[in-house]
Amino acid sequence: MAIKNFDELIKKIKKIEKPKKVVVVCAHDKHTLEALGKAEKEGIIESILIGNKNRIKELLKSIVFEKSEDSIIDSGSDTEAAYRAVELVRCHKGDFIMKGKIQTADLLKAVVDRDKGLRGDKIMSHISFLEVPTYHKLLAVTDGGMVISPGLEEKKQILENAVEIFLSLGYENPKVALLAAVEKTNPKMSESVDGEALKKMNLNGEIKNCLVEGPISYDLAICKKSAEIKEYSSPVAGDADILVVPNITVGNVLAKSLVYSGKAKMAGFVAGAGVPIVLTSRGASSEEKYLSLVLCAALFHSDI
Repeated sequence: MAIKNFDELIKKIKKIEKPKKVVVVCAHDKHTLEALGKAEKEGIIESILIGNKNRIKELLKSIVFEKSEDSIIDSGSDTEAAYRAVELVRCHKGDFIMKGKIQTADLLKAVVDRDKGLRGDKIMSHISFLEVPTYHKLLAVTDGGMVISPGLEEKKQILENAVEIFLSLGYENPKVALLAAVEKTNPKMSESVDGEALKKMNLNGEIKNCLVEGPISYDLAICKKSAEIKEYSSPVAGDADILVVPNITVGNVLAKSLVYSGKAKMAGFVAGAGVPIVLTSRGASSEEKYLSLVLCAALFHSDI
C-alpha cells in the first residue's frame, strides 16, 4: 500500500476512534498551538501542554483553542519541561512527544538521559515525508536532521528506522534508494561504496522487509523515464519510497529544496527513541507541524 498524499492519510486517520496523546514540550508557541488545535478539533490527537502556563493560556485564547486546566502543566524552565514530558511518556500518560519553543539539544538531552530518558539501542534519526507535486506518492528523505556524517553501520540503522516506520504505516515492502551522484561504485565516493554494501546486505537477508537499490542517483530513483533513457533497470527506479542520503547536509538541502522551490508539503519526526518525536525546524509553518502530528498519530495504526 502506497500513500499518495497527506489528504489520503488524514482521511484515514480521522476514522480512528481513539486519538493518540501527544506531550508538548514548551508549548508556548503560536504555530505549535495552531497545529495542535486543528489536529485536536479533528479528533486526531489529544494533548498535554507543558511550559509557561500563563503564556500558553494567552495564546490559546488568541487562537480560540480551549484546553482544560489539568491538561496544561506549568514549568519553570525548558529543562524541567523536557524531563517532565519524558516522564509522562515513560509512565504511559502520553504516546509521543512534540517540540515546542525549546532548543532541540535541550529536548534531546532529556530523551537520551541514561537513567530517565527514552533512548533504546537504536540510532536516533530524522525522517521527512514529502508530498511532491510531481511525484505519484509520499516520498521520505532520511537523515537530514540528526546524524551528521553516518558511516556504513549508521546508514544501515537509519535505513532500518525508516523501513520500520513504513511498516507501521501499513507498507509491506518499501522501496529504498541509497542516493549517490553515480550508479556505479567508485572507491573515491564513499556513498557509492556504502550503497553497494547496503544493497548486498538486503540481498543476503541482513536487511529485511524492504527492497534496496544503490548506489542510485536522485533522477533515477524518482523518474522512470530517466531510468529508461539511461537503460537502468530496477524496481526501485522511478518508484522509490525512501531516499537515504549520504549525510545531513544533503538530506537537509534536498528536503528544503523540495519544499521551498518545488512547492512540496513536508512532515517530519525523529525515530529510534522508543516513541516518535515531532521535531520540526524553528521556521516550520503550522501546517508542517500539523502534518507531522497526523503522521505520528498514524504510526500507531497499521490498519489505516
